[in-house]
Amino acid sequence: MSRKIINIFFYTLLLTTAGCKKFLEKNPDNRAAVSSPSQVSQLLGTAYPQGNYMAFTESISDNAADKGRGGQERTNVDPYFFRDVADNQQDSPENYWNACYTAIAAANQALETIKNAADTSLYSAQKGEALVCRAYAHFMLVTLFAKVYDPATAAQDMGIPYVTTPENVVFKNYDRRTVAYVYQMIEQDLVQGLPLIDDTKYTIPRYHFTKAAANAFAARFYLFKQDYAKVVTHANAVFAAGNITSLLRPWNTTYRTMTPQELFAIYQKATEPANLLLVETVSNWGRDYYSVRYGMNSAKRDEVFASEQLFSDTSEWAFRYQTYTLGTNNYLIPKINEYFVRNSVNANIGLPYVMVPLFTTEEVLFNRAEAYIYLNNVNATLQDLDTYASTRIVGYDAANHKITPQKLQDMYGSTNVRLNALNALLSFKRAEYVQEGMRWFDLLRYDIEVKHTTTDGQTLVLEAGSPMRVFQLPESVRLSGMPLNPR
Repeated sequence: MSRKIINIFFYTLLLTTAGCKKFLEKNPDNRAAVSSPSQVSQLLGTAYPQGNYMAFTESISDNAADKGRGGQERTNVDPYFFRDVADNQQDSPENYWNACYTAIAAANQALETIKNAADTSLYSAQKGEALVCRAYAHFMLVTLFAKVYDPATAAQDMGIPYVTTPENVVFKNYDRRTVAYVYQMIEQDLVQGLPLIDDTKYTIPRYHFTKAAANAFAARFYLFKQDYAKVVTHANAVFAAGNITSLLRPWNTTYRTMTPQELFAIYQKATEPANLLLVETVSNWGRDYYSVRYGMNSAKRDEVFASEQLFSDTSEWAFRYQTYTLGTNNYLIPKINEYFVRNSVNANIGLPYVMVPLFTTEEVLFNRAEAYIYLNNVNATLQDLDTYASTRIVGYDAANHKITPQKLQDMYGSTNVRLNALNALLSFKRAEYVQEGMRWFDLLRYDIEVKHTTTDGQTLVLEAGSPMRVFQLPESVRLSGMPLNPR
């Protein structure tokens, strides 16, 4: 593939039209001055994408319905209509693209500092974190902005630039290599970095890639790569410490009795055992996810929670007890809570932030359960799903609620127990992560058709294999010579 040019946005912001040579003779930012393990650790606090994907991934998914009225943000409207998002501000795909490459730039700067250190052995933990951070940001980019990994086509499908060196020039040549190449590089960084991570180096571990969070990322990566034995290995590493149930959110006990304010306060906290990795992002999603026009209404709520019927006709997900309506058809579950950060102590203006759970123990359990299906160990899958349900079904009783092949067949209609188990698992995940944008990643992996309707009777279909399943690269990339995704 021919050499292409991309503008990595974090550094182009440093450029002025006059005096470029003189300006670039200076350190481009204060990261170039880091010279100790503690300074590198501080730098790595910015190596996590501080952008939010929830708005556009939730809106493009089958979790969204036309409520007839509500906010008209482009990050909600355009994905619902399966159009490229005409917005480059917070919560947009372009903003997320920029946030990922900004995080990659920080990781690469840290790795360059470590490489040039007099005693590199002092930076082992920092190197591990930087490599895993770099792998994660590239993984999210290739997942959202390139075709989903397919072993049969990955060597031909266009990926995204995998950047491994700091930028010391404004424009630099990059290859838009294949999806297969990007996956190879992600795995290389992940395999090298994970063993080096040292949880004791973190003041607040849940804001960093701990061993558990890195293994959770590895389990997700290998699920996408369809290397199911490794999914199980890394998921088991997360759960090696003890009782899985104690690591899951207590939805049908503690959570069920909380007020909305209490649930908002705990859901995104570092003290919640289910949260393996949290990142702070500038985002309007905390105020928008229930008030936008295209979101969860009563009919969509019942559709998302329909899998509760697997257990019995009267069984209910505990989520229903924490689903609220604010005005006509504005349904929400108290999860993603906004907080306001002033520009300065005395300022009256600032920005809205939300804390995003990037990895949770529930996802790890789901990923392991899915891997077991492909490893022909359905009994292990059902055991994991039972463990999950024991913390989600109201009044859960193992004797009555245990998932059996017959219940699966009655619910999903097939005589193929593996297919039925997969349908149950994907339905459970849909209920678990509603309004968090996670449903889209399963729709991608299985190339599931999505249908949206409008209140005026229009039906919109995102077909399997549609090029619109891949978010478009920023328009500014076109100006730099990078080929955009086909439309």
